[in-house]
Amino acid sequence: MLTIADTAEALTPEWLTGALTASGSLAGARVVAAEVRPLGTGQMCDSVRIRLTYDAPDAGPASLVAKLPAADEGSRATAIAFRSYEKEVRFYQELAQRLPVRTPRVHHAAIDVPTASFVLLLEDLAPAQPGDQLLGCSTEVAAAAVAELVKLHAPLWGDPSLAELDWLHGDPDGRGALLKEVLPLLWSGFQERYAASLQPHVKQAGDVYFGRLDVRPAGSTPQTITHVDFRLDNLLIGPAGEVTVVDWQTCGTGVGPSDLAYFLGAGLAPELRREAEDLLVRGYHDGLVAAGVTGYDRDDCWLDYRRGTWAGLSMAVLASMSVKRTDRGDEMFLAMADRHARHALDLDAADVLS
Repeated sequence: MLTIADTAEALTPEWLTGALTASGSLAGARVVAAEVRPLGTGQMCDSVRIRLTYDAPDAGPASLVAKLPAADEGSRATAIAFRSYEKEVRFYQELAQRLPVRTPRVHHAAIDVPTASFVLLLEDLAPAQPGDQLLGCSTEVAAAAVAELVKLHAPLWGDPSLAELDWLHGDPDGRGALLKEVLPLLWSGFQERYAASLQPHVKQAGDVYFGRLDVRPAGSTPQTITHVDFRLDNLLIGPAGEVTVVDWQTCGTGVGPSDLAYFLGAGLAPELRREAEDLLVRGYHDGLVAAGVTGYDRDDCWLDYRRGTWAGLSMAVLASMSVKRTDRGDEMFLAMADRHARHALDLDAADVLS
């Protein structure tokens, strides 16, 4: 039994040899050197890139990406409260192989849930690069991302087996009640923290949404697996424009178009989003139908899409007030709030809250 190597220092050649051998990624060879360097600026956990040297040429992957618990205690406490580490590890262990959505190959996954000690060894997809939430993306990248959403949502659309995965859905009623209590308080803190930068339309939309949490209609659309944080920073974009989805710490069950609205609301500049969203939403719905989803017409999809515009504003407030504060984090959360608020107001989404 391997220990859980939950720090960069624990990713030794000996441990890596054991993990790669157990996964079938290394046959009859040993890792003799491992160069570990920080990777990215994740808000909820820490990531490193590992350059590997073996005692035989080309015996295994030249490099890997490892995800580890956050060194920051606040971020780690948030991850425990929302079962974030458990969700990501279980996604790779139990669901990734059932879905055609493009994800990194997992070489090793282990977690001790009570302590939030975990490690994920993932395929290094360099030279693919993460999207930039602040810059936004082209309609071509958006279309590729929407195609991956179809591959995520369609296979398990309305599948009753999802109800058996406690780690995936947990206690939705309890979580909903908690968020109704906490989100208005976080919204007040968000306004205070960012008072000098908060734009009037963000306050307008926020006051509408966070003041009406008790009257949000649930809708009747079948549940499926959702990413929940499907945005550019959580997508790797390859040289040919292919999109790989990463960071499954927020995955859950929900209404598919909520992921779509969340992505388009912040991933495209408002002017570009207004021009392209009708075509992109139609493409998403057509993809679901082509993949076998039945009994879900385009009008229902558009209504669920409008409802989903509020999720991004909620995430911007919840995440910004729950994880370690950084300069880029501040810039990113303000950009999210700006674009998601514009999106909801553009589509008159206050109607779905009444």
